[in-house]
Amino acid sequence: METPDQWVERFPGLSRLEPQVKELLLTESKMIDVPQGTMIFGPGHSPENMLFLLEGTVRVQQVSDTGHEIVLYRIEAGQSCVLTTACLLAYDDYSAEGIAETPVKAAAVPRAVFDDLVAQSKSFRDFVFAAFSKRITDLFLVIDEVAFQRMDVRLADKLIKLADADGVIKTTHQMLSVELGTAREVVSRQLQEFQRRGWVQQGRGSITLLDRVQLQRLADHHG
Repeated sequence: METPDQWVERFPGLSRLEPQVKELLLTESKMIDVPQGTMIFGPGHSPENMLFLLEGTVRVQQVSDTGHEIVLYRIEAGQSCVLTTACLLAYDDYSAEGIAETPVKAAAVPRAVFDDLVAQSKSFRDFVFAAFSKRITDLFLVIDEVAFQRMDVRLADKLIKLADADGVIKTTHQMLSVELGTAREVVSRQLQEFQRRGWVQQGRGSITLLDRVQLQRLADHHG
C-alpha cells in the first residue's frame, strides 16, 4: 500500500495533475483518522478542509426538522465528498451530516489550498466538477426512487445491496427506514410481508435473505 505522501495516486483525477499541483496537495494536506460512529460534519458547520477518503466508508444523510432521516449517498475509499465541495465553493454551511460507518482515514486539504487550486489549476477544477456531476446524477436517482418507486420494490433492492455473501444484513427496521427515507412502521410492515412469503427471516438486529431470486425479481420491477 502507498505511503501517506503518495495518497493522490489513489484518485485517478488527481494522479493526472501537474507535478507542482500534486506537490502542493501533498505538502499542505494532513492525514486524519476518525473512529467508527463519529459525526465528521453536520448542519450549521462550515467545512474547513476538503476531504479525500483513503480508507473506510462515510454515510451522508439528511435529517428533517421533524427528525426523519434519509441516506443521500456513501463516500468510499478513493472518493471525495461532493457536499463538502459544494459548501466550499458556495462558502456555505453543511445541510446534512456525515457519519463514519467504519474507521476512516482521509487526507484533509485546507480550504485556502482548495480555493487556490480551483482558481488556478484547470486540471484540479476538472477533477472537482467531474466528481460533482457524477454525484449530482446519483442524487437525482435517489429523488426518483423516493418520489416515484414503490416501497416494496425499493426495500427488496436495498436488502439485496446490503446483504453479505451469506445473505445476512446486520441492521434494524429503524436503520432501514433511514436508508429508504420512510417511516419505521412502513419498513416493518413490508418486512413482515416478505417474511410471510418466505423471502426473508427476521432476527434480532439482522435479516437473512431466504429467496434472493424472488427479491431480485421484485427489485427489477421498476413500477
